[in-house]
Amino acid sequence: MKRIVMLAGLLAIVQFGVGLATCEAANLGGLFGRKSEAHKARSLHRKVEAAVTRFKEEDPGIQKFFDKSVAYVVFPNVVKAGIGFGGAMGKGEVIQDGKVIGTSTMTQATVGFQFGGQAYIEILFIDDENTLLDFKRGSFEFGAQVSAVALTVGASDNATFDQGIAIFTMERGGLMYEATVGGQVFSFQNK
Repeated sequence: MKRIVMLAGLLAIVQFGVGLATCEAANLGGLFGRKSEAHKARSLHRKVEAAVTRFKEEDPGIQKFFDKSVAYVVFPNVVKAGIGFGGAMGKGEVIQDGKVIGTSTMTQATVGFQFGGQAYIEILFIDDENTLLDFKRGSFEFGAQVSAVALTVGASDNATFDQGIAIFTMERGGLMYEATVGGQVFSFQNK
């Protein structure tokens, strides 16, 4: 059943791909061209650095999470779409002690009342070594009850870690009725 829901969500992403391409933030051009793995890695790293800069400019208080976390994961462009069934996906970097230690792919399938598409940045801050080890095992998953803090000035002031994770998102573009991080599944690949 989980695979059927995931496939339906991914189909929804494909169906809305053309519409999402018109969103200022969606960058789907790379899906249609062949690029070397090294070029893709450099491009992802530049996007990760830009996303971190944007988060720090939007809310300087977020620095305490960068300082306090044992690691963090930056997804600079998560694309989400759905009508009833939906899905999201994004690729990011895992950073520990200021160094990229690997990459992560996030997928999400959702069922329920939802309509539209959006693109957003997501950063997961990992509070402790045990949670990082769980994440690095490659099949880390959020339950439906997990929520994220939408980053605005001062949003980080009252945010805390929950079960070893703090999640922040920032909209890049699009409009979607429904926004959740519950049900996200993360893979991890060592660098």
